[in-house]
Amino acid sequence: MKRLDLAMLLLLGALWGASFLFMRMGADAFGGMALAGLRAIGASLCFLPLLASAGRRAELRRHAWPIAVVGVSNGALPYVLFSFAARSLPAGLSAIFDALTPLLVAASGWLWLGQKLDGMRLAGLLVGLAGVLWLIGGSAGNTHGGAGSGWAIAACLGAVACYAFTAHYSERRLPAVSSLTAAAGGQFVSALLLAPATLAYWPARPPGAEAWAAMAGLAVLCTAVAYVLFFQLIARTGAARTMVVLYLIPAFAVLWGALFLGERVTLAMAGGCIVILFGVALTTGVLRPRPTTRPA
Repeated sequence: MKRLDLAMLLLLGALWGASFLFMRMGADAFGGMALAGLRAIGASLCFLPLLASAGRRAELRRHAWPIAVVGVSNGALPYVLFSFAARSLPAGLSAIFDALTPLLVAASGWLWLGQKLDGMRLAGLLVGLAGVLWLIGGSAGNTHGGAGSGWAIAACLGAVACYAFTAHYSERRLPAVSSLTAAAGGQFVSALLLAPATLAYWPARPPGAEAWAAMAGLAVLCTAVAYVLFFQLIARTGAARTMVVLYLIPAFAVLWGALFLGERVTLAMAGGCIVILFGVALTTGVLRPRPTTRPA
């Protein structure tokens, strides 16, 4: 990987890791629903220039239904669930659950789609599950919401399940659609779906400047800019290398939470994160030994 590609990858990991920081900063002031809606609305406004292209508009019309499904499963629902979780869970802890996406993609493909899963990948799923159980068992003392932390953890797992569904659905229903068109269309759908709830659940007390800044960073930097960067990386290095960013997001989220919010990095978080990422690496083949060739 070239230096520029590596720099782009690190920047993408930093931006997506920062999304959990911004959600934590804005969730209490806006509420989970309003923050999720503003994120989608702000990102869709950034993507509006794409509609100047007649080709983009035609592509959106041809694939309106599957793009709408992706808008729900990859935008509206995860935004609401992660924003809800941000009111109870530290930013770093929420991001660690996000790292489960490759595990759920592999597990769901094996269970319901008949995709092959060899011994090493199956071992990775079991290791990743052990990491999740460790993380859940040890996270009770490092949450902000008391009894609500259990629902917050469930919300994170639900959001990750949405991402896993999107991976399979997009592979089958949107193979001929450009990634940027699918992303922009998904944001438009998310904004339309969440706009009524955003108004209905608008906070009675006006959010402060810090909350508005967090919302802007979440919508513009962590969603619109990050998606553009993501697609550029796929074009430059391929999807497999780009997905390495999933390993960077928890580390950056924990770092930003510790630096800007004073969040503690507990043994449960560190240990659970290491075990989960080890399971992900086994499941995705990152740790698979390269076959050696013997001389004839």
